[in-house]
Formats: sequence, structure tokens, C-alpha cells
Amino acid sequence: MLFEPLFAHAQSKPQAVAIYDDRGSWTYQQVAAMAAGLGMYLSLQTRKPTVGILLPAGVGFVASFYGTLLAGKAVVPINFLLGDREIAHVIKDSDIDTVVTMGPLVGRLAGMADLKVIDLMQLPQTPPAAITPHFPQVTADDLAVLMYTSGTSGLPKGVRLSYGNLQSDVNAAIEYAALKSQHVFLGVIPLFHSFGMTAMMLAPIQLGAPVIYMSRFSAVGAVENIRKHSVSLMFGVPSMFGAMLRLKSASAEDFKNVYAFISGGEPLPSTVREGFRERFGVNLLEGFGLTETSPVVALNTPQDNRVGSVGKPVPGAQIKIVDEEGNAIGRGEQGEIWLKGPMIMKGYHNLPAATAEALTADGFFKTGDLGHVDADGFLYITGRKKDLIIVAGEKASPREIEEVIMKLPGVCDVAVVGKKDASRGEVVVAFVTAKEGQTVTGDEVKEICRREGLPQWKVPREVMVVADLPRSPTGKILKRVLAEQVNQHETP
Repeated sequence: MLFEPLFAHAQSKPQAVAIYDDRGSWTYQQVAAMAAGLGMYLSLQTRKPTVGILLPAGVGFVASFYGTLLAGKAVVPINFLLGDREIAHVIKDSDIDTVVTMGPLVGRLAGMADLKVIDLMQLPQTPPAAITPHFPQVTADDLAVLMYTSGTSGLPKGVRLSYGNLQSDVNAAIEYAALKSQHVFLGVIPLFHSFGMTAMMLAPIQLGAPVIYMSRFSAVGAVENIRKHSVSLMFGVPSMFGAMLRLKSASAEDFKNVYAFISGGEPLPSTVREGFRERFGVNLLEGFGLTETSPVVALNTPQDNRVGSVGKPVPGAQIKIVDEEGNAIGRGEQGEIWLKGPMIMKGYHNLPAATAEALTADGFFKTGDLGHVDADGFLYITGRKKDLIIVAGEKASPREIEEVIMKLPGVCDVAVVGKKDASRGEVVVAFVTAKEGQTVTGDEVKEICRREGLPQWKVPREVMVVADLPRSPTGKILKRVLAEQVNQHETP
């Protein structure tokens, strides 16, 4: 489970390239040998049940991940873009005493007492050509990965993902999207993120397909890799696709081998979707998932997709839309999205109250996302429960307002949040960035909202034109930071 495919491919096609990264290319035989060697080494280094990995996307992360599993340990991927306080919290909460890292990242662990730091650059760089691995005996319920959320609200929470969670999700995604070993993957999502780990590591390794890793995303680098390696599969967030679309040097010829480019993490603006189709001849497909769901639960595919939706549930995933009392409601009605299936986490680490709040007695996970399912089974995400702006008792969905503002030609990105207001409870505030070489004014933003028919209470009371928006490591806009910014000087 999870680790067997790597070694099966190392036997059946040892010289096939598994990974391209910033340091070079690596065959399945080489990756398997690195993982087996690290597995033996890690089994001697710690008696703890978990091992931390603090690494960028590349062969080092992949070998360390599979090596940790071979050692009979669970992986704790550590987001190296977190602050020192958050990294210290992850290390303490997960009870790890050993972290695999390399190069400059070693410094992020300085001063942490009793922590064993394994610098990959200090280990032999040419492991034996073949090491016979010892496969641990694991069950579907055994912990494979302790994945910490990005900490967008408070300290990161540890999500317990079992072998069964991850394996079922990889199988479902491969089956539903009809992924093949002939595909070439471009990995631009960090592997410490569940989206990157499942879609950009576990899936290609299981298929025996090559994957090109970028330790840091750039639009120029992504298009160069797509062109050079004839990339056919990429999973990204909307801001990445938006940056690629703005490249003057990119052309439809660069994307001629594309099978599927899938967007997730946050809503895909219609301007980016339409721009990709018109300029490159590529249909950007949306998907949906969360760290707690391993993560993929719904997906549009080249064979079955609907614009504006995040697709149908993958095999084994069950979607239920509920009202505010938790009662199931019908097709087409908006409510909170609850999910059930073999990919749903076992719970939050050391947080029994949070686990009990998130998981129902019959196994549904309460996502906190709002949406509806249409008559054909396609899921639509309309917002987050906690992001809804209540203006004088009326509910405004930020996504609806953002879609309208994105129609303004000069707008690059937008985020809408609520600001406390003494008379109306909340009012709408929009943060806007302009495209390079263009300008946007607050009056223009308000005018297009009125012109597109938004009621006056949904038209932003304030418009902040800013140079950039705060983002998570995967490029997701951090609305919590913006909401705190507009509300920090407010008094009750």
C-alpha cells in the first residue's frame, strides 16, 4: 500500500525517468534505492512513530517520504514557509524527534533542543544501485501522514491521514480522470500540501509516470517546462494559471500536449478560464478537495465537465448538502457541503473536541463550504459559511461579487471581505490588484458592480487598490488577513 508501486517500477523499468527537479533527473531505480537506504537509516535514528520532512519539492522529498514509510513511520510534512512559531508547534505537537532536511532549510531548525536533524546533503549522494527493501506490515487504518493545515486561522492543526485514506483517494482520482503512465506531470504545488502530495507524487509514482518538480513556481519556468517536457497534466491554483495567461511569450503551441490542467484551492475566475481557452485552446478544469479528504473528492475531467462546477464526486465519495440544522436538502438548493467516503481523515491530532465537531456520528465531514448539486450530479461551490457577509440581515457571497469585479478589464485579482459596521452589521469591502501596466480605481469597481445588476448593499462600500494580496504557500488568497486588516481599528 502506497510504497509498493515505486519498487515495482524500479524492477520493471529501472532506467525510466521518475523525476526531474532543480538538480537533475532521476530514474525509478535511483529513487527506489534512495528511499530504501533512507528507510534503513531512519529506522535506526528514532523510536518515535513519526518523522518530519522539511524539504522543497524534488527527489529529496520523494525519497524521504517513501523512506519514512519503509521505516514503519508516519510522515509529517513541514511547511517551510511557516513562521518559526508555527514550525515549532508542528514539531512539538507531532512528537517528532527527527527531521529530514537539506541546505539552507537546516537553519529553520536551529535552537530546537533534542531534535535530530538529518541533512540529505551530508549523506552519501550515490546509494547502492539496488537495495532490497523491507516492507513494513501496515493496514488501511494505520497512520501514513500527519498533515498540518496551513495555519490560516490560528496554529496549524494536524490531520491524521491513514494508508487507506490516501490509497483510496489516489485510486479514485486515477480511475475517474483516466490517468495513464504515458502522461507527464508538472508539479508546481508544494509536496507539504495535500494537493501536491496526492496529485503530484502519489499518483504519478503509482502510475509509473514522470513528474517535473519546481521547487518554486514561476510562470516563465512553468511554461518552459511544459514546452521542454511535453507536459500533459498540471494541477495548480487559479493565481498560477492567471500568471501563465499573462505571459506574452506563451503560445498555443506550448500547450499542444495537454490532457488536463486542473485548478483547485479557490474559485477559478471566469476571465482566466475563458482566456486559457481562447488563447491556448486549453479547457481549465476545476476540482475540489481539502486536507481532511486526502484531498480529492470531486473533479471535472476532459470526458465529463461542466463550466462553473467543480465536477462530480470521484468513486467512493458521497456528497450531502444540508441546511443550518444539518438536514439533507434537495438538488439545486444551497447549503453546507458534507462529505463521506474512504478518503475522509481519521481525525485531528490531539484535538478530540475539534474532531467531534467536524465529523458526524455516521462519518460525514462538515466542510464549512457552501454549495449545491445540480440535476446531473455536478457540485458547485458558492462560498464559505464563515466568509458570508451579513449586511442588514441580508447574506452577500464574496464569490458572486468577486466574479463581477473580475470582469473589469484592468483587474488582476480581487478579494472581498466584510467590515464591521455600527448601523448595518457589516459592509462589503473589496481588495483589488491591477494588471501590469494598467490602473483600476474604486469608482470603476463600484460602477461595474452596479452595471452588472448587483443590489446596492452588495456594491463594495470601500475599495482598496493594493500592490499584492496576502497568499498561502499554494497561492490561495488569505482573506482572514484582509478581514483582520479592515477590522483592526473598529470599535464596537
